[in-house]
Amino acid sequence: MQNQRGCFITLEGLDGAGKSTHVQWLVDRLRDKGLQVLSTREPGGTALGERLRDILLSCDMHAKTEALLMFAARCEHVIQVILPALQQGTWVVCDRYTDASYAYQGGGRQLGSEAVQQLESWALNGLEPDRSWLFDVPLDVARQRLASAREPDRFEQEGAAFFERTRAAYHERVNTQPERLRLIDSTLPIEVIREQLGAQIDSLVSHWQARLTGSTA
Repeated sequence: MQNQRGCFITLEGLDGAGKSTHVQWLVDRLRDKGLQVLSTREPGGTALGERLRDILLSCDMHAKTEALLMFAARCEHVIQVILPALQQGTWVVCDRYTDASYAYQGGGRQLGSEAVQQLESWALNGLEPDRSWLFDVPLDVARQRLASAREPDRFEQEGAAFFERTRAAYHERVNTQPERLRLIDSTLPIEVIREQLGAQIDSLVSHWQARLTGSTA
C-alpha cells in the first residue's frame, strides 16, 4: 500500500492539557499495526520551522505577525515534510496544526476565524487532517500541570482570559467539525484516556485500510 496516501492525524489542546503525553504512545500503537509513521510538531518540523518556533515562543510581537510566522512555518512544514510523507503512504502524526491557529491566534489573540481561514487557504492548498483529537481540560488544571513542568514560554505566560478564549475557540472547532475533530476528556486517568483513544485509533485504521482496498467490510 506504499502507493496509497497516508492518513494525517493531529493532536490539539491547551498547553498543559496533556496531549504530548500521548504522542509517542499513539505513534507506537500505529507502528504496531505495521504502518509507517512520521511524528512531527508545530511550530517546527523543519530546520526553518524550528528557528521560527524559537522566535514565536520567546519574542514579543504583534498578533498579526505571530499569525503570519505560524503559517510561514506551517507552509514550509507541509511542503517539505507532511505532503511528501503522505504521498509515500506514511501516516503523519502532528503535535498541533491549523486548529491551533484558529484557537490561539483566532480566539486567544482575537484575530477572528476569517483571518485564519484566509491564511489557511492561501498557504496550505487545502490540506486538512483526516482525524484530530482535542485533549481538553479546564484552565485551572492546565495551569497546575504547567506550574510543575518547566519554565513557561511566551504563550504560557498569558492571562486566564486569553486561555479561556483559546479553549472556547477549540470547542467551536469541535462543534463545527465533529467527525474530524474528537474531544478527549484529559482530566481522566492516563490509562482510561488511552483505552478510549486506542479504540478510536483501531476503528480509524480499519476504516482507512478498508477504503483504500475498496472493501465494504
